[in-house]
Amino acid sequence: MNQLLKMIAGLLVAVALALVAYAWFLSRQPVPAPRTAQPVVALHSVVVTARAVPNGQPLVAEDLKIAQLPVNPNGAFRETSAVIGRVPVLDLGVDAPVLAPQLSSGLAARVGEGERAVAIKVDETSAVGHRVRPGDFVDVFLTLKRDNLEVGQSQARLLLSRRRVLAYGAGSIDGAATTPASAQAAAQARAEPGRTAVLAVAVDEVNALNLAEAHGRLSLVLRNPSDTATGTDGLLPEPPPLLATAAQARGASRGAAPLAGVDRALAGVSLDALVHTGAAPSARPQSSSHVPPPLVARSPSPSAAAAARPAGATIEVIRGTRVENVQP
Repeated sequence: MNQLLKMIAGLLVAVALALVAYAWFLSRQPVPAPRTAQPVVALHSVVVTARAVPNGQPLVAEDLKIAQLPVNPNGAFRETSAVIGRVPVLDLGVDAPVLAPQLSSGLAARVGEGERAVAIKVDETSAVGHRVRPGDFVDVFLTLKRDNLEVGQSQARLLLSRRRVLAYGAGSIDGAATTPASAQAAAQARAEPGRTAVLAVAVDEVNALNLAEAHGRLSLVLRNPSDTATGTDGLLPEPPPLLATAAQARGASRGAAPLAGVDRALAGVSLDALVHTGAAPSARPQSSSHVPPPLVARSPSPSAAAAARPAGATIEVIRGTRVENVQP
């Protein structure tokens, strides 16, 4: 029995020694580095600049390209067609992502070439009962009251035909409200009637529109957008410009090209020429010997008054229902 126990004890000691030796062997081996999975980076197609672009110039196809970026910036574009023609408001470097906040937006981007956005005052009667909406087309009629100093007689006529409404009150064709961003403030602004309308007019029509609004009353007449009828070109003479051109100043006005666009806007227009289309502004004769009239008129002497009175002149006197003529 003792012999068997000795054999078992010796076997256990041998196994223990073998395990110790194996553990020592494993401790001498280098520990392998843990395997880590390589992350998959998603690439995004983003429109970037192919060259440096200064601000204020419309983007062309040569300015843009598509790049694969690991990030997708907020406001980025995926196609160059969505950016061509847009105008950056700041300088863009090479390979810079083109973002929406960097491009001109709002009404300025909706004004056509050669046009200007002009605001005029409106009310319920002059704006079709506030039924005008951004994007509509309107005719602008002018009404001038009798005024012996400026206008010879009262008149009402068509001033501008088929002009586009860019904004009316708080509404705008760019979809943005001209009021604060607060939802409550925007709802309140929509409930209030519009007080101004912004029209897209040619640059050489701005002077006439400003003069007409300052000295008369403008009315917006709503029209169907499919109705494209306008006044016949060249039917009526254009009002003469207020300022003379260099050719006219040199006496070489014959054969000079008619003014248009910005040049006509620079030359201006007078109210007299506007209300009497084609007639030159009346010029007051000026003389170096002109003496201004006295501030207080002196009463003529009786003898001078009698001499200046025409023969047979009478004075009409009305007493109740009786009318009689008497000698002065």
